[in-house]
Amino acid sequence: MLETRNLSKTFKSKVAVNKVSLYLEKGESVGLLGPNGAGKSTTIAMISTLLPPSSGEVRYKGEDVLKNTQLLRPVLGVVPQEIALYEELSAYENMKFFGRIYGLSGKELEERIQYVIDIIGLTDRQKDRVETYSGGMKRRINIGVTLMHEPDILIMDEPTVGIDPQSRNYILEMIRRLNKENNMTILYTSHYMEEVEKLCDRVYIMDHGDIIASGTNEELKSMLSNEESIQIETDALSSELKEKLESHPVVQRVVEEEKGYKVITAKGDDLLGDLFEMAKEVKTKITGVYVQTPTLEDVFLHLTGRTLRD
Repeated sequence: MLETRNLSKTFKSKVAVNKVSLYLEKGESVGLLGPNGAGKSTTIAMISTLLPPSSGEVRYKGEDVLKNTQLLRPVLGVVPQEIALYEELSAYENMKFFGRIYGLSGKELEERIQYVIDIIGLTDRQKDRVETYSGGMKRRINIGVTLMHEPDILIMDEPTVGIDPQSRNYILEMIRRLNKENNMTILYTSHYMEEVEKLCDRVYIMDHGDIIASGTNEELKSMLSNEESIQIETDALSSELKEKLESHPVVQRVVEEEKGYKVITAKGDDLLGDLFEMAKEVKTKITGVYVQTPTLEDVFLHLTGRTLRD
């Protein structure tokens, strides 16, 4: 339905996006996963025809979008990372304004406003000024105005940044319903692994402008089928313990976390037998050890040597 071919963008001498090729089928929810600065926002700006690429193609149903932007724009909704609303207006007035831009009027416009207001869960607050809303409510309206023209494809650029857990869960469930019940095609960018695992049929992992892996959640996790993740909690972080872990012959990766360390090892290799002895040598107390199956976070760590939020 929508695809890019070798899409690239260079700013002066810096390559922001490097020959990115991806595709979305009708009704799919596809994740574009990567840390800040990976090139996600630049990629979706090019896909949505807001930024011309340095090279490459964007195609919608086989047609070249860059030669005729009107092929894609009428069926596309883009939820930007930044709030794009008139905060001195109410939610209802924002919906009405953007609905008219999309060509709606009269009874059709009014019915669409109420339908979207209901989807985003703000019926009781629709006449209040946006500036009085919480960050999570503003995010929901930001999504709502994008739905006014009933887009076939929805591109969402980190729509849950900086909001409370309750609003975040509401938005994730709303996106899931739009995808499953309305058969809306979604491209979802995030640096939150758990969001992508919950919402997306397939995932592209992006880092430093490149797509470094792609597949379903299970296909990506199978990359680490012969490895396991060990979560080690300690009473205090210790650079000496981290050095010992990194130098251990079976350890592949060590990441420092708030309460201790995440360690990737080959499955079946015995690190646990040595772990408490190493901690004792550097006078660090281990308060918990948890052996886990690999996650998407572990896949990213394996591919890049760092965690998604680094």
